[in-house]
Amino acid sequence: MNDSAPGADGTLGTARAAGSRRKDVRRNQQTLLDAAAAVFVTSGVEAPVRDIAAEAGVGVGTVYRHFPTRADLVIAVYRHQVDACAEAGPALLAAEVSPHAALDRWVGLFVDFLVTKHGLAAAMQSDDAGFEALHAYFLDRLVPVCAQLLEAAVAAGEIRSDVTAYPLMRGIGNLCIGAETDSRYDARRLVALLVAGLRKD
Repeated sequence: MNDSAPGADGTLGTARAAGSRRKDVRRNQQTLLDAAAAVFVTSGVEAPVRDIAAEAGVGVGTVYRHFPTRADLVIAVYRHQVDACAEAGPALLAAEVSPHAALDRWVGLFVDFLVTKHGLAAAMQSDDAGFEALHAYFLDRLVPVCAQLLEAAVAAGEIRSDVTAYPLMRGIGNLCIGAETDSRYDARRLVALLVAGLRKD
């Protein structure tokens, strides 16, 4: 029994080290994704990789080690932002004073996401299958979250019950078209009017 103990300890130690390395890799990827998202907002998806590396405080080689191509990075940033928006829904529903307030805050995050994609479609147009997969991921993650918020607000008697998640999100998306390139157009104000219009008379 004593003879096997060192081996067991060694195996356990190796497993712990591997788990720690995986956590480090995930943490590094999150840092890079946050940095890339910030750079994309100001410079678009064609921003130099060195700018993203500088924002993250790492070398350019580190960026390429995690994301070998620009498309890999753009897709990862997009999915990362979709995930953040999806995870915010239940958190807001638990934290806000009312379901309608949670819906209003979440729609604000959704609008921020829509108007700061900065050239995603153009970056992905060479890979239609990749773009279609991203769009499906977007719908699969976000439509149920919006539905949950709407259902909670309806149950609380705060909003009308004849609006469902997909049409609402599609309408918000249409209101956001062109917002990033026209300083005279305030998409957020129009979306706020739309959400206010959901309230029951």
